[in-house]
Amino acid sequence: MPKVIGINFRPHGQIYYFDPNNLNLKKNITVIVETEHGLQFGTVINEPFELSETKIQKELKKVVRIANKNDYNKHKKNIKDASFALKKCRQIVQRDNIPMYIIDASYTFDRDKLIFRFLADNRIDFRDLAKELASIYKVRIELRQIGIRDKAKEIGGYGPCGQKLCCSRFLKDLNAVSINMAKNQNIALNPSKINGTCGRLMCCLKYEDEYYTESKKELKNIGDKIKTKEGEGIITNIDILNQKYKVEIPNIGTIEVDKNESH
Repeated sequence: MPKVIGINFRPHGQIYYFDPNNLNLKKNITVIVETEHGLQFGTVINEPFELSETKIQKELKKVVRIANKNDYNKHKKNIKDASFALKKCRQIVQRDNIPMYIIDASYTFDRDKLIFRFLADNRIDFRDLAKELASIYKVRIELRQIGIRDKAKEIGGYGPCGQKLCCSRFLKDLNAVSINMAKNQNIALNPSKINGTCGRLMCCLKYEDEYYTESKKELKNIGDKIKTKEGEGIITNIDILNQKYKVEIPNIGTIEVDKNESH
């Protein structure tokens, strides 16, 4: 299996995998990497490890070098200049009454591209905005619309559990979450119970799903007949985490039975 290194380009951002290029890379070291958008300044999130080729979707780009002092100073200048570009872009958007909100701006490390991320309820024709920004900054402009889950990640907040949102606290990948995951966990399909503050299915359904799937493998299904100490009955409910059943037994009623106490 090939060795990879995990790197992100912004705090709590998505982790991308790169070829470590035989460099001695440790966690939290800053590096210069080759990406589809040019050179980027990133931070090592985990040390080199082996990853199955089936989980690598495209050819790995290489880490070019460990960042030096000059790289760091250039990166800081890019951040400063991008903050000025952000203010200017917001002024233009406000002047022209464009229905969008600019979240942030960033230069690629080699300043070949200036990227703006924005929120909007609908698709936006931003061609004139891009042309004006390109004439001001003399670089390629990319305007990238982000979704409602990304918006929650940027703004932050608290989930139904009372904790800070997973996406803004530690969750790196906002992968797809399906209603089947809620069904798999026997959660009532009530939007107030399964949706997060962003209005989409809660991210925790995704990373808890594997545990529920494994836990259910040794359990029977609702509707199955089982024998208990009180007699034979039909399973009406399953407590996956506690490995228990609720069983309806004729002439007795509903009882709770541990998985190991039935057959």
